[in-house]
Amino acid sequence: MDEPKPLTSAFNRTANFSIHQVDSVFRAAAHAAAVPAAVPVTLPPTLGPLSAFAGTFTGQGFNTIFRPDSATTPTQMPGPINTTDPPDNVLELNLTDETMSFSNSLGSIPNRGSGPQADAFLNGVPYLQTINDVTTGTPVGIHFEPGIWLAVPSSTNPHEPFTVARMASIPHGTTIIAQGTALPAVAGKPAIAAVDITPFFGGNPANKFTFQNQTAANKTTRRLPQDLTALIASGRLTQAMITDPNTVLRHQIAHQTISQTIIIETSTRPSTPLSGGPLPAVPSAGPHPQAPNFAGGTANIAFLQGVPMPPPGGKGANANAFQMDAVFWIETVIYDIDVPRIASGEPPIILQPIQKGPVPLVPSFVATLPFVPNKAFAGGRVRVATTQIQYSQKVMLDFNGLTWPHVSVASLVPAAPVPIPEHLLPLT
Repeated sequence: MDEPKPLTSAFNRTANFSIHQVDSVFRAAAHAAAVPAAVPVTLPPTLGPLSAFAGTFTGQGFNTIFRPDSATTPTQMPGPINTTDPPDNVLELNLTDETMSFSNSLGSIPNRGSGPQADAFLNGVPYLQTINDVTTGTPVGIHFEPGIWLAVPSSTNPHEPFTVARMASIPHGTTIIAQGTALPAVAGKPAIAAVDITPFFGGNPANKFTFQNQTAANKTTRRLPQDLTALIASGRLTQAMITDPNTVLRHQIAHQTISQTIIIETSTRPSTPLSGGPLPAVPSAGPHPQAPNFAGGTANIAFLQGVPMPPPGGKGANANAFQMDAVFWIETVIYDIDVPRIASGEPPIILQPIQKGPVPLVPSFVATLPFVPNKAFAGGRVRVATTQIQYSQKVMLDFNGLTWPHVSVASLVPAAPVPIPEHLLPLT
């Protein structure tokens, strides 16, 4: 009997895995004896803006979600309840700590065309996102999301430009495909529009229903945390953040030097439905909705959908996630760093950038030089560019006759110290 083969985690295997079409392998095998020839080397399709998704990023954010509150299993509040809100929901607020890890690109993913449409070769970047709630200081896991970002080339059937797509699985029982476009890079920092968490009737955001748990000063409503006094006093949570969670993103970039920004906008809601029917009037998470003509959707387990499957605003769902819109801002941030004298060959030095104002999150940097006898960097200020990722995501949930926006935002910087290029540290 053969010994069992050792198993390797799929997350570890991804680093050495790539996709290619098998056609050339079969052709090479068939003709190897007759016509020995070198196998031509072909480059993988472009990742476009997704090339910035490399390595591991960590950061901070803010999550808001209205949760159903069942009379059978009601959520116990820490303090007394004195509110006119109906007892059908709890507003949960999470200050978050996040890690987003990207694996190597997948290579050349063949999608076969039909009729006049030529084959399309995609490329993709697998990722793993984990989020902890850190509101009380004790990390509590609240989100785990494996997925793939895809770079999709332009096509004639359908007539589409280059697009990107995000495929994700959420352990509550929802999977998504969100497709969209990347806007050309713009100089400077982004203009981040407001996002509203207020629930509404009938799929129409104009028909808002504001709850008392959206008021930060209210200490006796159905909300977690229920009493925000200490968080407000410390500046960690504000009424402005609840009213508009994108406030957190604007605060991060207010005092940063950003040379350029690439904006990626995706949605699970096709701009032109195949059915030809009207779309619900649900706002995008960003200022410029760019949904492609055909793409996208969400799928939920039966528990979330309820019985029967409801339309937007229906009353049969437990918590049906029917739409997701998200905007990702890929920013090139410029940091100034004071580097002390370094003798060549010394151990690496970890450094912090100069703060030009209250920036909640910055990466660290590492300076090191190869050994050259009797040489050193004299010390001085250097300027280094690195990538920062920000995102604002809105998921629409249906339950209890309303549409409930579930908004998550975060700012992410490289997890490992960013190397200072050697040419910025000349030896003397």
